[in-house]
Amino acid sequence: MTETVTKPALVIPQLIVGLGNPEPKYDQTRHNIGFAAVDAIARAWKIPLAENRKFQGEYGEGVAPVGGKIRLLKPLTYMNRSGQAIQAVTSWYKLPPESVLVIYDEMDLPLGKTRLRLSGSAGGHNGMKSAIAHLSSQNFPRLRIGIGKPKNTASSDDSGAVSHVLGRFSAGETQMMSLVLQFVVECIELSLKQGVEKAMNRCNSRIIEPTESESA
Repeated sequence: MTETVTKPALVIPQLIVGLGNPEPKYDQTRHNIGFAAVDAIARAWKIPLAENRKFQGEYGEGVAPVGGKIRLLKPLTYMNRSGQAIQAVTSWYKLPPESVLVIYDEMDLPLGKTRLRLSGSAGGHNGMKSAIAHLSSQNFPRLRIGIGKPKNTASSDDSGAVSHVLGRFSAGETQMMSLVLQFVVECIELSLKQGVEKAMNRCNSRIIEPTESESA
């Protein structure tokens, strides 16, 4: 009797979450790039987002260009309680952790770089700590968007890191990040079409170069 080798199941996201903080003062900050990514996806796929009290966030659902039904979420619980909103959606729709793809900012990646992973630790990110705690698992995909480290600041200077994360992009960086967000939409579409693991090859190998105004 021959032993059948079972291929690992494709990881196809059903819920895409962007992390950020809800108040206007946080709008367009580096820490809110997850919100910006979900907004970009919603625009590209024409999925309206609206505040949903049951899910403690801005929520929308529709049909992705590839694959089937998709759900989008921007938690409005503040970053360090992001998991509450994520759990509200996964519990309601009975979604497994591995079907949740979380998008958030990463200081340890340079501007223009993205990194897609199937699982992993929070890496010191409070939003991810909350997501992991509420999903009771680290085994869910995540897409990190590089925001770079603060210039002229020692790595041990926490206040410098906080002001960098909560600061806004320069004009040149904003142009560059719009290209990054376009690429993020491509990565998510590839994840839905071929699975997260295959999409990792493309999404982790490319870096968006600075615009001329930024590099000048």
